Amino acid sequence: MFQDHSPLGRSVYALARGLALLGGVAMVVVVAMVTISIVGRALIWAGLRPILGDYEMASMGIAFAVFTFLPWAHLERGHAIVTLFTDQFGPRINAWLLVVTDTMMLVTAAFIAWRLYFGMLDKFAYRETTQLLRIPLGWGYTAGFVCTLVFVIAALYVLGRSITNALTGRSEPKHLGAEL
Repeated sequence: MFQDHSPLGRSVYALARGLALLGGVAMVVVVAMVTISIVGRALIWAGLRPILGDYEMASMGIAFAVFTFLPWAHLERGHAIVTLFTDQFGPRINAWLLVVTDTMMLVTAAFIAWRLYFGMLDKFAYRETTQLLRIPLGWGYTAGFVCTLVFVIAALYVLGRSITNALTGRSEPKHLGAEL
């Protein structure tokens, strides 16, 4: 069930991959917007102008992109792993250490989702907006919350995969993270 080639694994990977690609598009748009805005600032003498609210849009876009990359990074074991002490342990102990760290990642993802949910409700309730463009901040929180829900789903899947691997004695696929 918790194997990458299973229907569940393919679904979770497709969801995370699609979200990461969406984040990549958002980053490209932000880079283009910032570039155009900088050129506008540099050429004010020629009648050009910077983009109004570029800072607000850039911070929201990059925050969105960061949240979109979290599920994919976790699925691919793209987070930093320090193996200073664990290199001395056997594969069985390392498999169970992955279960512990994956449990901690699930708790972290769920905590972030929980807090973003209540932050989103507060931002909508108080009608907070950005200063220049008056973009409702609640929508930024909503985007982060949805991405974090996908992160929770990915973290649940990775934990299930780690538990299955630890119980069956299988090791993580070599394309995932550092050598374990």
